Amino acid sequence: MLTKVVQEKKSTKIKTNKVPDFEYGTIWEDPVSGHKIGCLDASKKEDVEKLMDNKKAALAIQDPPYNVDINNEFGNLPLNKYINWSEKWIDDTINALGENSSLYIWLGADIRNGLQPLPDFIIMMRNKPVRVRNFITMRNQRGYGTQKNWMAIRQELLYYIKGEPIFNVDAEYTDIPKKTKGYYKRVNGKLTENFERSKSLTIRAGNVWHDIQQVFYLMHENIEGCFAQKPLKSAERIIEASSKPGDIVIDFFSHSGSTLLQAEMNKRIAYTMDIDPSYCKVTAARLLRFRRTGETGWGRTNVLKDGKILLSDEDLIGSPTLLDLI
Repeated sequence: MLTKVVQEKKSTKIKTNKVPDFEYGTIWEDPVSGHKIGCLDASKKEDVEKLMDNKKAALAIQDPPYNVDINNEFGNLPLNKYINWSEKWIDDTINALGENSSLYIWLGADIRNGLQPLPDFIIMMRNKPVRVRNFITMRNQRGYGTQKNWMAIRQELLYYIKGEPIFNVDAEYTDIPKKTKGYYKRVNGKLTENFERSKSLTIRAGNVWHDIQQVFYLMHENIEGCFAQKPLKSAERIIEASSKPGDIVIDFFSHSGSTLLQAEMNKRIAYTMDIDPSYCKVTAARLLRFRRTGETGWGRTNVLKDGKILLSDEDLIGSPTLLDLI
């Protein structure tokens, strides 16, 4: 397969009303920050190698399909085929990571179907050259269930490491203030409580993230038509904890482009891909829209329907401003 690389002249601004178009094999290189977006297949080693171009990433944030049908967009595979497919993109991801790096994987557990694919995926990962560091739960603000069961509102996030990567513990601290006194302990003969010994007035997220809002249609970052969108705040927490400015962050299931946009805001370089050309274009448009307008999404505007983009390029990134003429 020939790779079509779309490069624009290096500049400090994007002076265009055109959002790059994608077809399978296209790789768009951002002239401002060095991001890449490829319309590629994460399970094909040669595609990943073309995107990476012999570079290594410090961090991977992967959000693959969960083998659960959502709005007739994400289908179900026989479980063994799903795990076989997962093993391919996992191997590609690990090969794209540097010697000391971190790997985060969003995944689901279908309570209506034996909790698949989460336990099977975890068992598969035991044979990979990475070590599990944590099992994180993000509390979704909405879920599904019945009057005869607990509502399913958890979102699983697996955290693995390769070598001995950095971890910035300051990224763990939330905006939630500490309120409860307690946990008394003697220090140098004096009885102290946790407020006195604390390094922060706010609580740490730990591995249960209940402070991050799921993306609702009323939020500016909403991408109407992207059914698996992750909050920017979750990407920010991961990026700040497990990378440093200038590092390469990879995401092989770009979807709504949250990883790339947050990498832009945190001064990292994102190499992303998606096999669907529409998601690639949304990812690029979201970046260009942010640079032009400061907005992180399209709110309640219908962006995608049945896999097709409904907006013109100018509607996607906003009207030109005087700065575009400079």
